[in-house]
Amino acid sequence: MVWAQLAGDLLGVFFFAVSGSLLAAQRQFDIVGSLLLGTCVGLGGGILRDVILDVGVPRAFDSPVYLLPPVLAAVVVYFFARVVHRFHDLLITFDAAGMALFAVTGTLVSLAAGMNPAASAILGLVTAVGGGVIRDVVANDVPQIFRARGLYAIPALLGAGLTSLLSWAGWFNLGTGAAIAVLVFVLRMVSLRYRWQAPPAGGNRAA
Repeated sequence: MVWAQLAGDLLGVFFFAVSGSLLAAQRQFDIVGSLLLGTCVGLGGGILRDVILDVGVPRAFDSPVYLLPPVLAAVVVYFFARVVHRFHDLLITFDAAGMALFAVTGTLVSLAAGMNPAASAILGLVTAVGGGVIRDVVANDVPQIFRARGLYAIPALLGAGLTSLLSWAGWFNLGTGAAIAVLVFVLRMVSLRYRWQAPPAGGNRAA
């Protein structure tokens, strides 16, 4: 199960890093900017989680293998970005995939660190959305989590909550974990397709 969690974590880093490199290509950053932005989004959420958990050196720095996905993402985007015309759609897709995986793996890491199920779900949410927020802020863009179109934090929190609940009940395994990640990804993409929105902070009061 440990190897599966590591594989999911690295895949999530890669997906998020691709979204960062795609945004860098869209903004016409150079290859160094692409690598840095991809690294920020790929590792940012996990670093925030590990700092909160106070587990010592974040695993992104303690395990050099975590640095490989951002490098690979920057190389892939460098060679294929010129033939990709729909940067925004691809960015959203890779961002959703990374968020879905991190909602699961971030929660599992928190549970393994001894956090209670509720706190683990919250840290799973932090892991899932933290990198994306860092990416958009660094690129001077409106973070996805604050955009009106589509649901962002809600699918991530749902995935983290289900992971925590099933782990607490002893029902979590590779199959259920994959199903949760797919559910989060599909919910995010469907919400974008049909422009679902969370209720506005000010309610439905007339101006």
